[in-house]
Amino acid sequence: MRSWRGEAESCPLDGWPLPATSRVQAAPFVTSALYRRRALRIPPMPVHGGHAMAGSALDTISAGEARARLVDQLIADGRITSPAVEQAFRRVPRHLFAPHDVSIDAAYADDVVVTKRGPDGRATSSISAPWLQAVMLHAARLRPGARVLEVGSGGYNAALIAEVVGPHGTVTSIDIDPDVTAHARAALDTAGYPHVEVATADAETGRPASAAYDAVIVTVEASDLPPAWLDQLAPDGTLVVPLRMRGNTRCLTFTRETDHLIAIDSIVCGFVPMQGAAADPVTRRALRGDEVTLSIDDPDTRALNLDALPTALSGPQIVAWSAVTIPPATSFDSLHLWLASQPLPYGQLAVDRDRAADLQPQNWVACPALLTDDSITYLSIRRLDDGTWQFGARGYGPQAVPLTRHLLGLIADWDRHHRSTPGPHIAIYPSGTTPPPTDQPCLVVARRHSTTTITWTTSGSRA
Repeated sequence: MRSWRGEAESCPLDGWPLPATSRVQAAPFVTSALYRRRALRIPPMPVHGGHAMAGSALDTISAGEARARLVDQLIADGRITSPAVEQAFRRVPRHLFAPHDVSIDAAYADDVVVTKRGPDGRATSSISAPWLQAVMLHAARLRPGARVLEVGSGGYNAALIAEVVGPHGTVTSIDIDPDVTAHARAALDTAGYPHVEVATADAETGRPASAAYDAVIVTVEASDLPPAWLDQLAPDGTLVVPLRMRGNTRCLTFTRETDHLIAIDSIVCGFVPMQGAAADPVTRRALRGDEVTLSIDDPDTRALNLDALPTALSGPQIVAWSAVTIPPATSFDSLHLWLASQPLPYGQLAVDRDRAADLQPQNWVACPALLTDDSITYLSIRRLDDGTWQFGARGYGPQAVPLTRHLLGLIADWDRHHRSTPGPHIAIYPSGTTPPPTDQPCLVVARRHSTTTITWTTSGSRA
């Protein structure tokens, strides 16, 4: 059975996942506050004695107390659901993997810790939020004695994996950045995990020397599946990967089914993007300086001449509201993926809420938008009362009226046919393999190495 869970935690903000402390469980009216830009600045990771260590004179709690508090909270939140994962979190000292100027409180918060930034200030490496690490460990279905490849290093997650697979298991962690692997190696040694293998390698090639793996756990955003990952995965192995599909990233758990992979679990997430040969960044277009930008993640939309969109945004706004409502603290992440699955030009708006508040998108960082070459319409939401929020659409340009009307129809279709279902059927086929035909709504995302199909079924129908 597929399991689809909506989380608001990890959409990328300034290139790195948002901390759990900034989220309210996927509440529709929280997204504007959820994605507010913050003036957090974390310097490059200083190295002392070969590794970075957290802690300061301002700490008000010991590392052991902070670690116990974090684990207790993860259990209470339902993130940790097995004794093996609980034991791993109780044993691994997360603060030893954080930069030296990160406090014990911050090191053990259910939060992302950025460990390195690029010249543009965007994060290139981080320690993921513990709640998401716990979810991914469970998703990988690890067992004592398992062989595991981690793509995207940092040390802490590799140590957690090592605890779960035990002394007879093997863990290999790779990263393209030698600074990251050097830090991971030093921190793992200090923390008591010298047996974890750390290698500097491109994600595209994996680590064939230590294959075959019972699980491959990817901790960077990928848009494609390099053949090496599947070649090095055991026939009955599990692949856990944050996969970007037309701008929407989901952490998917894949297992093999004959000649392709099927997703058996999914959760909304965001990670630092892939580097190296597998890098495939989205295209960003400025529509109103840096106040409003549009991200595009498919070749058909990239091929459009969108030069008229900035002018359209300076014109009158069309606003229309659907009959679809939602209570607070309710997930609707499948709506975003449903809108992305349409055979129409599509992008995601990022809006500075302080300088372009007039646009009022449903999501200020990644709002679904339908396009023509001179018009745009995007998802919006408004509060009707304390217990009800209403979906709608806002549009600009000569085609705004029909485009907005079409978006309202898609919202109604989602509400009628897909809102209460387990979610779409997601499968990945190797390049050169033709996915089977279907009469159901289906998005096909063709990449260099693989083709992803996102098929929307209704009750009683088959993908």
